[in-house]
Amino acid sequence: MVVSLNHVQHVLEEIPSPYQTALTQYDRAVRHLSMDENLVEYMRWPRREFTVNFPVRRDDGRIEMFTGYRVHHSTVMGPSKGGIRYSMNVTLDEVRALAMWMTWKCALVNLPYGGAKGGVLVDPKSLSMREKEGLTRRYAAELVPLISPHADIPAPDMGTGPQEMAWIMDTYSMTVGYSVPAIVTGKPIIIGGSQGRTEATGRGVIICMVEALKRAGMVDESKIRVVIQGFGNVGLHAADYAHELGFKVVAVSDVNGGIYNEHGLDIPEVRRHYTAVGTLEGFPGAERVTNAELLCLPCEVLVPAAMEGQITENNAPHLRTKLIVEGANGPTTTEADDIIVDRGIHLVPDILANAGGVTVSYFEWVQGLQEFFWDKEEVFRQLQRILINSYDATAHMAEHHGVDMRTAAQMTAISRVGEALKTRGFYP
Repeated sequence: MVVSLNHVQHVLEEIPSPYQTALTQYDRAVRHLSMDENLVEYMRWPRREFTVNFPVRRDDGRIEMFTGYRVHHSTVMGPSKGGIRYSMNVTLDEVRALAMWMTWKCALVNLPYGGAKGGVLVDPKSLSMREKEGLTRRYAAELVPLISPHADIPAPDMGTGPQEMAWIMDTYSMTVGYSVPAIVTGKPIIIGGSQGRTEATGRGVIICMVEALKRAGMVDESKIRVVIQGFGNVGLHAADYAHELGFKVVAVSDVNGGIYNEHGLDIPEVRRHYTAVGTLEGFPGAERVTNAELLCLPCEVLVPAAMEGQITENNAPHLRTKLIVEGANGPTTTEADDIIVDRGIHLVPDILANAGGVTVSYFEWVQGLQEFFWDKEEVFRQLQRILINSYDATAHMAEHHGVDMRTAAQMTAISRVGEALKTRGFYP
């Protein structure tokens, strides 16, 4: 029986500012780099921030106002790239942080992009399909001055998916007068989406997990217990791929809580239950656990793949894992990072571990521009190549400078963007 961790009051904690976390991580990384202070200061700031308030007609005829954001952190390496999320937790502060992390993520995996992020303050489950289409199209119309295949390319994120990307593509295409598939990524395949895009982020998490386990000499999959917080697009596909490779996935969770079986869960059966019921509750042969309890279950690998700020100074001392692989963006606070390092827990940071999504988004963008499409095997082969090369570069930086993997990943990315900025110079 899982013992309740009364000292872990996770749901009652005030989650630290995501942007402050991003800046603290940045400051820690640049301390190890010999970089001009002007470059350091420049890269702290988003290039532009866009806030819009727009109307949506509800099904009962009422007009309701919604607030949306789009932040471009950097365009030094190329057009900005980043997802759009629909959530009641969206804030400008959060979007700033996510855009900054996207800059480092793209640079770390050597993609010709800068970082962007967008969001609308809305509960997507409260909208009918017609209302969601109206909201998406109006938000897209407000973004038209900012986005283009060569300036800023949106993608799905929390609360959005292929259908929303199709509406954005169509809205933009109708505005300019011709079809522009490369304006977004994460689209349905029938209108120019890429094979493997849906699974990409979760699959990439497990590719990084396997690489970390190999380097630690942990090679017997059947003895590796994996705990995954989050059963959305990232967590679900991470669980699927881990199960397929023979790892023992002992716990998964959604927003309502999780399920645990120390002998391992049958992930295909969990998926069928989740699809049929819409929740993990009631899955037979598993114990019910809260999301706070799930993070502290005994395991070899913990995958936080839900929201930012989930591992904090309050629960980090109680983690019972050897490896953390961050599927979510910013799931670990800086205070928790210090505790994790002191405890000797190896951590694969978000900008490396969850870079599979933006990597295959890049493949989709390239395919759209060239109108030449790849099969799934080629997508996954190229994805594995890029992530393993990026892991190698990060591990080398960590070893060379004697720092943890998060600091090393940020150092690698920041130094690349800084070198590009130095080479381009400051305009005018």
